[in-house]
Amino acid sequence: MIPKLIYVLNGPNLNRLGKREPGIYGSQTLEDIGASLLERAEALGCTIEMRQSNHEGQLVDWLHEAEDKGAHAVLLNAGAYTHTSIALLDGIRAISAPVIEVHLSNPHTREEFRHVSRVGQAAKGTIAGFGANSYLLALEAAAAL
Repeated sequence: MIPKLIYVLNGPNLNRLGKREPGIYGSQTLEDIGASLLERAEALGCTIEMRQSNHEGQLVDWLHEAEDKGAHAVLLNAGAYTHTSIALLDGIRAISAPVIEVHLSNPHTREEFRHVSRVGQAAKGTIAGFGANSYLLALEAAAAL
């Protein structure tokens, strides 16, 4: 059986995990999260392609690439672009692979501007508020699609 390919895309400032506001985002680095995802993906019969960029257009390009490479699903933590990016909203709508929105914290318990999600307007679903486990929960959901 061919493993399901799942893209894991991370937006701005997520390269600073473990250093940036650990009271909100936890002490695990993005590399730590990636290692956990790789282990779980293998158990689920999936492969992952994990990437991070601080640049909006790069994230859009990777959404298109995920589609072109036949990805089964995309996990997307768009960081602050979640709340502002029409380009990511349109990018999600431009592909057929389901996108699962992921957040370490719960945006609805934070500043009011974080309560609106452009990404969520096109995502299959959202998993938020469980720290690094949000990624693992999203991976489980993606594998089950």
